[in-house]
Amino acid sequence: MIENNKQVNINYKLRHKDIQGELIESTYDAKPLSFVYGQGNMIPKFEENIASLSEGDYFDFSIKSVDAYGEIKPDAILELDVNIFESNGSIDHEMLKVGNSIPMQDSNGGRMDGIVISVSDTHVKMDFNHPLAGKDLHFEGEVLAITEPVMEMAHEHGDEGCGCGSGCGC
Repeated sequence: MIENNKQVNINYKLRHKDIQGELIESTYDAKPLSFVYGQGNMIPKFEENIASLSEGDYFDFSIKSVDAYGEIKPDAILELDVNIFESNGSIDHEMLKVGNSIPMQDSNGGRMDGIVISVSDTHVKMDFNHPLAGKDLHFEGEVLAITEPVMEMAHEHGDEGCGCGSGCGC
């Protein structure tokens, strides 16, 4: 049974709004999602909805945007001086295409990804909201395995990285 500090492996489909909504993501043709339950790495309402499920159980539920990645925050949409994108005396205009995701750092050195919304001669408008902010989500899937957590050493990953998706290279 799923409980705190158990390694959980699931396959799921994530759709916008409901079961007929646009498919956002699926693990069925990829690697299953693996996480330690109760560690705060998942959306709290997601964990609440799969609590007490067992291996082989199916799930099907929706989460309102306010309980998922939140509503769109207008103050997370910023207009930045185009000169901050200058490197070696020039601006890479290929990087500044509308829709591109650009990794940036906040004033504390924290990583944040921004999506380019518009570009002018003097400014770049970027959205730093989570890509799923403002979207109601629908999850359907199955619990594949529930085990004790496995700790892996970062140096064992070699050139593949750690799989955290941050590009940290560990």
